[in-house]
Amino acid sequence: MAQTEKILVAMSGGVDSSVAALVLREQGYAIEGAYMKNWINEDQVIGHCPWEEDIVDARRVAEQLGIPFRVVNLMQEYRERVVQYLLDGYAHGLTPNPDVMCNREIKFGVFRTWAREHGFDAVATGHYAQRIPSPTASSEFALIEGTDKNKDQTYFLARLSQEQLRDARFPIGHLTKPELRRLAQAAGLATAAKKDSQGICFIGQVKMQDFLRAYVPDRPGPIVHAQDGRELGRHRGLHYYTIGQRKGIGIPSNSDFHAYVVVGKRAADNALLVAFDGPDAPGLWCQEIRVHSLSWIGAPITTARTLEGRVRYRDPRLPLEFEPEPGHAARIRFSRPQRALASGQILALYDGERLLGGAVYV
Repeated sequence: MAQTEKILVAMSGGVDSSVAALVLREQGYAIEGAYMKNWINEDQVIGHCPWEEDIVDARRVAEQLGIPFRVVNLMQEYRERVVQYLLDGYAHGLTPNPDVMCNREIKFGVFRTWAREHGFDAVATGHYAQRIPSPTASSEFALIEGTDKNKDQTYFLARLSQEQLRDARFPIGHLTKPELRRLAQAAGLATAAKKDSQGICFIGQVKMQDFLRAYVPDRPGPIVHAQDGRELGRHRGLHYYTIGQRKGIGIPSNSDFHAYVVVGKRAADNALLVAFDGPDAPGLWCQEIRVHSLSWIGAPITTARTLEGRVRYRDPRLPLEFEPEPGHAARIRFSRPQRALASGQILALYDGERLLGGAVYV
């Protein structure tokens, strides 16, 4: 039986979004495909930006599925809302997450708005995540981890709002990657054997240092030993480094057992702080941290309680004590010390498999 909902599928040219469209079509929804044209590397940054091939692949799959296909140009919005956020963050010594911002501002932001204005009820993506009716509030929805724990992408959706989630569909969240590949192969999709994309959201296989070098001017300064204040060398700019970095610092280490690691950035004198890697490295490990810009998918949590958190995409969930503070901020105390939590990165908050929201490390 045909479904009444009209859905615009964000087709990136990869196998995940291809199968998302396949699943929805087989479920009887009225669907169309769209490629979000966000970045074409017009500034010639070193690296491979495969947007032209991706459009060809997405269009081929749409033709195979017999659905309309279009290209939606969001280049200006992407540059303003994601690229500028990325560059501003690094220029100020932060480590921003462009993928989280891309989901909030582009895929489920301007692209969702565009879809609504053109008669669509919802947008679908190839994220490994699952949207279900909220267990705590009628007419609301919850976001839980994908079935494939190795591919779960709820971390990157941590800053979505309930309004955005209402219009979001995740057709492949119940599948494992091998199951998804088999579906693509059985349907003969052109992307069935295509490798997963790597790199910055929509920008492609570009090294972050090359990307930053193209847009953020070098600002050299001292590399300083965090414990005794000795100057050990010079750096090209704080934006090239992140907390926890061991390689590419530019100063020799005595051995693998006495390797220098970045432990901080000091704005006052533009100094990069380093120490020998280990449990005693100052600033490298922390058990308590503040976060700001809290956002919630459902009702805000306004009292202290025990939650779980994912400090980085590939890290497992771990228990933490959540203590809210005024101004969308909170104090977080982890069950055990965490390594290299850089200002500007994202903490995703969970109640079991259910994603509650996210915040930014101070």
